[in-house]
Parts: sequence; C-alpha cells; structure tokens
Amino acid sequence: MSSTAEAQASFWDVPVADLLRDLHTSRETGLPEDVAATRLRIHGPNTLRATTRFGPLRLLLHQFTSPIELLLVVAATLSWALHDSTDAAIILCIVLASGVLGFWQEQGASTTIAKLLAVVEVSTTVVRAGQQVRLPVDRLVPGDIVLLQAGSSIPGDGRVLESRDLQVNEATLTGETFPVEKRPGAVPSATPLGQRWNCVFMGTSVVSGTAAVLITRTGGATELGHLSQLTQSRAAATEFERGIRRFGAFLMDLTVVFVLAIFAVNVYLARPVVDAFLFALALAVGLTPQLLPAIVTVTLARGARRMAERRVIVKRLASIENFGSMDVLCSDKTGTLTEGRVRVRAALDIGGVDSEAVLFHAFLNASFQTGYANPIDAAIREGRPLDVSAWRRVDELPYDFTRKRLSVLLQNGDATVIVTKGAVESVLSVCTLALGADGSEVPLQPVIDRVRAVYASVSAQGFRTLAVARRPTSAAMLQPGDERDLTLLGLLVLDDPLKADAATTVASLAALGVSLKIITGDNQLVAAEIARQLGMDPRALLTGAQVHGLNDDALALRVADVEVFAEIEPNQKERLIRALRASGHVVGYIGDGINDGPALHAADVGISVQGAADVAKGAADIVLLEHSLRTLEDGVREGRRTFANTIKYVLMATSANFGNMFSMAGAALWLPFLPLLPKQILLANLLTDVPELTIATDRVDDEWIARPHRWDVEAIRRFMIVFGILSSVFDYATFAVLVWGMHANADEFRTGWFVESLASATLIVLIVRTRHPVLTRLPSQPLLLSTLAVLGLSLVLPFSPVAGLFGFVPLPASFMLSMAAIVAAYAAAAEVVKRAFYRRFARS
Repeated sequence: MSSTAEAQASFWDVPVADLLRDLHTSRETGLPEDVAATRLRIHGPNTLRATTRFGPLRLLLHQFTSPIELLLVVAATLSWALHDSTDAAIILCIVLASGVLGFWQEQGASTTIAKLLAVVEVSTTVVRAGQQVRLPVDRLVPGDIVLLQAGSSIPGDGRVLESRDLQVNEATLTGETFPVEKRPGAVPSATPLGQRWNCVFMGTSVVSGTAAVLITRTGGATELGHLSQLTQSRAAATEFERGIRRFGAFLMDLTVVFVLAIFAVNVYLARPVVDAFLFALALAVGLTPQLLPAIVTVTLARGARRMAERRVIVKRLASIENFGSMDVLCSDKTGTLTEGRVRVRAALDIGGVDSEAVLFHAFLNASFQTGYANPIDAAIREGRPLDVSAWRRVDELPYDFTRKRLSVLLQNGDATVIVTKGAVESVLSVCTLALGADGSEVPLQPVIDRVRAVYASVSAQGFRTLAVARRPTSAAMLQPGDERDLTLLGLLVLDDPLKADAATTVASLAALGVSLKIITGDNQLVAAEIARQLGMDPRALLTGAQVHGLNDDALALRVADVEVFAEIEPNQKERLIRALRASGHVVGYIGDGINDGPALHAADVGISVQGAADVAKGAADIVLLEHSLRTLEDGVREGRRTFANTIKYVLMATSANFGNMFSMAGAALWLPFLPLLPKQILLANLLTDVPELTIATDRVDDEWIARPHRWDVEAIRRFMIVFGILSSVFDYATFAVLVWGMHANADEFRTGWFVESLASATLIVLIVRTRHPVLTRLPSQPLLLSTLAVLGLSLVLPFSPVAGLFGFVPLPASFMLSMAAIVAAYAAAAEVVKRAFYRRFARS
C-alpha cells in the first residue's frame, strides 16, 4: 500500500487525478468493499486513539495488573518453592477466582456499553462500490469519497473534489472562530494549515453548503491526531473520575503505612519472613476495595442500560455522575421546551396586514435554498404549497451566524431577482426601500419605526419573526456585497408553541434541584414571553449585547441570578457555560445545532438528541432519543440512583475493610501467632465482595434522588473511620471471647474470628446501604439473597470437608451462640451510630 502512504504525505498540492489514481478510487464509484476492508485492517479504526474496550483475553489479564496482586502472586510462588505448596496454591486460586469474578462482571458491562453506543454512533455518507451508503465514521479509510452537508462533522483529512457554498468551522485546529470557505483546487506544498482552502480536516464541521471529499488520512494520521499526540489530549476528567483518583490516592497512602508497619513488627517478632510478607500483602489486598473498578463499571453500565430504557443513551459512563450532580441545565427553547413543529402563523406587510407577497417570496427562498435542512424552511414549504415551477435557482448565499440571513438568486424568464430571508434587524440593515400596502416601493427610513412596532408586538406574544426582502439584479452569481439596497416586503411570523407539559417539567426539575436557564438567539421580547409561560422570571434576563459588555469575572457573578439569555451569539454560548461553572455550578447543556459543539464540550455534561447535527451528537456525553425535558428528568433520576449505588459500595467496602485491617493489625501486635493466615484473609475478602457485586440492583433512598450530590472524599473518610472503628470494637469483643472465654489455640482463634468477621461484614452491608432503619428500607432481592448465601457459607465452612485446606476447625456451640450475640449487638449498634452519623453530617 505504498501508494496510499504517498497520497497521505502532502495531499494538498497533488493534482486530484493523481490522488485518485494513487488511492485506487474514483468520484463516481468510490472504493470496492473488499479494498476498503483491507485498508481498515491496515490503517485501523478511524479514531484518534485505540479503543479502550479490551478483548476477552486482554480484559481477563487486566484483572491481574495491580502491583499488590502481582507481588502476592510472586510471594505465593516463592512460598510454594520454599515450604508450603498447599497454602501457596490456595492463595493463587483465590487470587485467580477474584480476577475471574471481576472479568465476568466487566465483560458483561463492556458488552452492554458497546450495544448502547451503537444506537447513537455518528455516521457519514460514503460512496462505496458506486452506491451512497451511511457508515459509522470509524470504518472510513483513505480513498473513501465522503459527501458532506451543513451540520456534518468532517470524519477525516481530505481534498475537496466538489463544493457548493462550502463553509467550514476550523476553530478546533486553528482557533479561528469564523467559518472559512473551501473549494476544489491545489495549493503549494508550503501552505500553512489555516490557508489550505482546498482541504478539510478531521474534527472540524460544515457550517453551510455541500461537498464531495476524498479522504486521504484517517485516525491518528490526521492533523487532529498529530495534535492529540503532541498534547496528549484527552477528555477532561469528570468530578466522579477525579474523586475516584483522590480516593485511590488516600487508600494507597493508608495501605502503604499499614503494610510496612505490620511487616516490620512481624519481622521484629522473629516470625518467618515469607509468612510475614504474605500476611502484609494479604492485608493490603483486604484493605483495598479490589473490585472497585469492576463494580463501578458494572454499576454505571447497569445505570446506562436503565437510562436507555428511558430513552437516554450514555456515551461516556463517567458522565452519569455529572448528570446526577447537575444543578443547572442550559437549553434553547426550540424542540426541548416547544413542540419543535414550526408553523407559519402569518405573513405581514410593513403595516402588520396579511401579505401574499411576503408569503410567496418566503416560499421561494425556502424552496430553492440548498443548505442545512431546518424546520423553519420545512414549515414554510409545507404550510401552503405554491407553484414556483416557472422559477430557477441560479446561485445562493447560505445562512451563516454572522450575517444571520440567507439569499438565493432566482430567475423567472428574463427577470433575475435576489430573495433574502433572515433575522429582522439583519435584513433591515441591508434594505433601503419597503413595499407599501398599495404595492409601491417607498423609502424605508420613514416607515422603519412602524415595522419595528409590528415586530415588537408580535415578539411580545412569543412568536418568532423573520424579515423577507428582494431586489431585481442582472448578476449571474451572488457575492456577499450583493445583499444591499433591498426592498423590505414584510415579516413572516412563526409559531412553535410550548409543549403541554413544559411548565410542569421545568417545575419538576426545579424540585430535583436543577434550575433551567434558557439560552436563545431569539430577541428578548420572545424569550421573556416564553419564560413567563414556563413560570420563570422574565425580568431575570440578560442579552447578548450585555454579555459582551461584561468581563469573565463580572459575568460569573451575574449568571447565577439570570434565568433567560436572549439574543445570544453562537460564540457566546460556551462563555456562558464556563461562567456558570466558574460560579460553582455543575452545568448541563442541551444542544443539537451546528454551532453547539464548543458549548457541549465546555459543559460538565453535554446533552444532545438523536436527530442532532453530527457535530453536536459527536460532542455530547449523553444523547436523548426523544427531544423532551421529561426524558431528561427521568435520566437525572436514574443518574442519581446509579451514583448512589456506586457510593454505597465505596462506603461498605472501605468501612468493613478498614475495620478488619485495624483489628488485624492490633491483634498481630499482641498475639503469639498471625491472627489470620494470608489465605484466610484473601478468602474473606473474596466472599465479602460477592454481595457487593449485586449493589447495582439495590433500591436508593429518596434523599439521593431529591437533590444533586457530589463525590466527597472527606465524607467517605469520616464514614470509613467511624464505622471501621465500630467494627473493630466488636472484633475485639470477639477476641476476648476467644482468648479468655474459650482459651482458643491458633486454629480455633482464626476460625472463630473468620466466621464472626465474615458474618458481621456481610450483614453490615444491609445496614449501611441506607440512611434509614433497614427494616423500613428493604434491599433488593439479589442483594439480600447473596448476603444470606455468604452468611450461610461462613457458618458451615468450618464444618465442611475443605475446612482443613483453609486452616479451619469446628467450633463449639457455645462460641457460635456468643458470636450470634456479638453480631446482633454490632447490628444494633450500627443502626444507632448510623442515625447519629447522618444527624451530625446531614449534608454529607
């Protein structure tokens, strides 16, 4: 494939014919499927970095990459070689079983995630074997012919073969906020990236127009791929991911201190070095929530699956926490708050009287424009079909967010006319005349106040308004300067009513602690009326001009109290999101348009919809299959439920493990033998993980759903210390019964404490999983059954045929009764301490 490599080297200065020849493709037929399949194997998926989804074998091996586990395997192997092959084999089997358990959970979660992502994957139109087909962008290869239109994300680097009014946003690569025109041709080899007007690049997006592009580079070979490698860029970590890291660092510090101290004490007490080392490592494994990655993944994947049942697809699992923590939601009104079905309400002349001329010219403009398909033009065409068969399109100036208008050059017989439609003030700025009620053209200035009065009256009723204008011309093509000296025909009034449940849903979100902020390009009169209808404060409003006049610090102070942002420019959306985040909020942003990508990236959680522009859907963390705030509300509830269950595991595992290790460390200092053998520690750790694997199925307290929560390492540390110490108190009570009541030898002591420790650790799961008394908040059936199963196993294990392999011996009935009393007292004390803990730390 050397010709492919040559084509990729400097493709902007090579004649197109040579590129097509070197890549063995053509504009008409594209690549044959077999050639494309071969190139996909050679070049790999069209992604910036390798997929994080491991194959089954790699995922299994990944379970054993923890440094502590690797050291444990090495030490067990050494023990096997030196003196005790049976114990070493049991330790290795337990480590293997723990890894297989984690693999089984993560493999199932990985499959679930892949299925969900397939629902919302971004695709593009490709010419393959002479047919236009839609393909996922990760299957593109060099030599593919891609067809682009407004709203398309550009899926690779390539040469423009054909274009019509193509404008591309390249801010991702160049930082230039204004779209640049792209067209066929060649540029010199030394041309800088920002001036290669004949090329398009991965990660950029089409603002307007259409094009056929020859893809020459994909994946990491693209300009964006090189930039990503140089900066080692990756998606910004969510608060959840940062919390996991902080928590992991805290546990690592704690583990190192415990392990080194206990190892040193055991060596000082002249116990065998290998046994002491194995014991210390087993303690480290016991202290660490070994299955935390697997359980987090499983819990989030289950949450993602439940959210999918509510028509919410999670693209990035870690964003579920942000979804639940979100306390501000920013959204445009169209489609989310409104029905999304625009209707033509009226066509008015400059005096506010119905006008056929306005309706007809708006229909002409909507019928012959070829840019981004939008609901306004669809509504104009479908409202009242008109006969325009005598007209022919000559040229077009597509809509952009700077001019805020769209013009088409049309011909009817010998007459050629420019027809322009767009934002009222934008169109007024290029008009000098107006069409009077009698059909005569009059100067605009004497009547402009009347036009603006009609505009204000219509806007105050919540209707969106566009202006329509025209001018005869002899031009054969349109240039931006041709939009001048137009004649204003009048105003087109559009209606997109609020959804019937919009106000109720906004109130429901507010009850969940999520405040809605409307960010819209509509004028302030329209925005204020919509806010009033939603029960929001129409006076808490800020316009784009006012935003422009504030520096970043001042804006961060203002945004929290503003409910409506009107007349907002596209490039101001991202700034508003960042200002809200700077003021301490967790911000969600719903966007589905061409210009929403930066704001979606800037938000804590970017939300789009299934029918959104590719650039918006590609940037989003979460995709709604229905354009509805009600769907979003369901998703918020499920996101909080998922986060709550994840935190439950952390609280359970850390408090139980810390208590056991604290007890074990103390016992090791004054007992003449190891309080538990390494294999017994690892077995207890494995068995206590079993109920916690079902935590994703558990019910959640209403308090977790009612308001946003954030990851709080300090709260987890407090919980761990309080309940860990409580656990140790009853462990030491068990020690007293064993040593002074039973006069137990080493095997009896280890068996007795193993049974008590496992019984208390499993039962406590049912208690600490809820802030309320456990009998009033029953666990899910899988959690209850798995807990009872492990409890039963702990009771029968000392009497089973395999007891000897683990160093267990049968226990007298008197101890079993004593243990039952200790565990019952522990459960009662845990309920009391739990109530006091949450009363003291009510906001934790």
